[in-house]
Amino acid sequence: MKERYVAAIDQGTASSRCLIFDRSGNIVSVAQKEHRHIYLKPGWVEHDPLELWVNVEEVTARAIADARLVPSDLVALGIANQRETTVVWSRATGQPLHNAINWQDMRTDHLVRELNAQYGSEYFRSRSGLPATTYFSGPKLRWLLDNVPGLRERAQAGEVLFGTIDSWLIWRLTGRHLTDVTNASRTLMMSLQTLDWDDELLDALDVPRVMLPEIRSSAEVYGEARGTLAGIPVASALGDQQAALFGQACFSAGEAKCTYGTGSFLLMNMGERPVVSDSGLLTTLAARVGDEPPTYAFEGSMAVTGALVRWFRDNLGLIGSAPEIETLARTVDDNGGCYFVPAFSGLFAPHWRDDARGVIAGLTGYITKGHLARAVLEATAWQTREVVEAMIADSGVALQTLRVDGGMTANNLLMQFLADVLDVSVVRPIVAETVSLGAAQAAGLAVGFWSDRDELRANWHMAAQWHPHHTAEIERGYRKWRKAVARTIDWLDEDDE
Repeated sequence: MKERYVAAIDQGTASSRCLIFDRSGNIVSVAQKEHRHIYLKPGWVEHDPLELWVNVEEVTARAIADARLVPSDLVALGIANQRETTVVWSRATGQPLHNAINWQDMRTDHLVRELNAQYGSEYFRSRSGLPATTYFSGPKLRWLLDNVPGLRERAQAGEVLFGTIDSWLIWRLTGRHLTDVTNASRTLMMSLQTLDWDDELLDALDVPRVMLPEIRSSAEVYGEARGTLAGIPVASALGDQQAALFGQACFSAGEAKCTYGTGSFLLMNMGERPVVSDSGLLTTLAARVGDEPPTYAFEGSMAVTGALVRWFRDNLGLIGSAPEIETLARTVDDNGGCYFVPAFSGLFAPHWRDDARGVIAGLTGYITKGHLARAVLEATAWQTREVVEAMIADSGVALQTLRVDGGMTANNLLMQFLADVLDVSVVRPIVAETVSLGAAQAAGLAVGFWSDRDELRANWHMAAQWHPHHTAEIERGYRKWRKAVARTIDWLDEDDE
């Protein structure tokens, strides 16, 4: 019998990739291509939707060719995507009507302040599980409707479609206007209880319902691909962090993972009952497989982690490549009393302060570039500690082990410091590409390529583990970190753009 495979498209913040997996969950081939970031003003971040689509087509074709396969060797195609990034396009032509507004974009800051002043912070959180911040899709869509000439009138007439990146790709692949529950739960427009668009939230955001996609499960056949992939079932869509939770086999309540990339995202499976956080976490959908009950998750989002290393490289020029930061950080024994809080886009979980901006605290004449490098790496661990403490407070479940993935997990100094700061073991799987793996596994489940989650769990294997060495010095450092965080808050004034 001929071997069959599953492909996963991972359309991320920095690049588009396609990975092909075999039945054991091993990577057969991978292709990747970066795309432009468009910065028109400070705090504005955009992508060209057509560039994203062309890159997806290219990497998918290349991954299939590199594996010496043909499209008919694939049983299904899954999608994982950068979440919250907002696209609008013409129903008639399929052409984008504006650049995609990226999840990091801050242009809706004043709108969000108005929404919170008018409705109160709990109005949105109690319905959607999310606070009203610049992070989510709803305010970005409202900005487009208010600022692109003629867009609102065309949307009300049913001529304009909205979607996050998954919807955009599903539309281009199949011609259907759909999204899944995980991506819909990141818009600030979906009810956690009904898993449908919430009319009260739509009224508050002034968004016409007619332009929104149909919400479906995360693992089902949405349709067959057209074009060069003709006939392949498009069978899953998950936001990238939910895909990583799935790929890390965190299928039971209390299991958690953290993906360390441009930003970092810690998710804990909380089972089939949504609980709104009291500690600054997001309540989000973990996944829904077919007609099964949905599962929910707590999420702590850290906007700037790997991006801080890139900033250290590109803006300061103190290293030539990202891996060099570990070598530089190892030239010193500690951070020298220096702390770097990277609130470039405000503070995310658990603080949610759009008015914050980054600081370097504790500077003295003793500080060298080695100390700065160490402070850059340590910032990721300290941010994770804040999120874990909030998660324990909300769930009542103490974290036993943290499963990690993403590019930053190659940094052994950071991973050991993370274990020390959290006082738990940190574990990295053999297949580190858990975002793509999760999308592929969900698609494979939808078409029967894999029988159940137990089969997927059996495919998960540990590659590395870091054991904690918790000391009183760690607690002192965490106290200093929290003082540094406090100094970032209330930086923006009313007349700041």
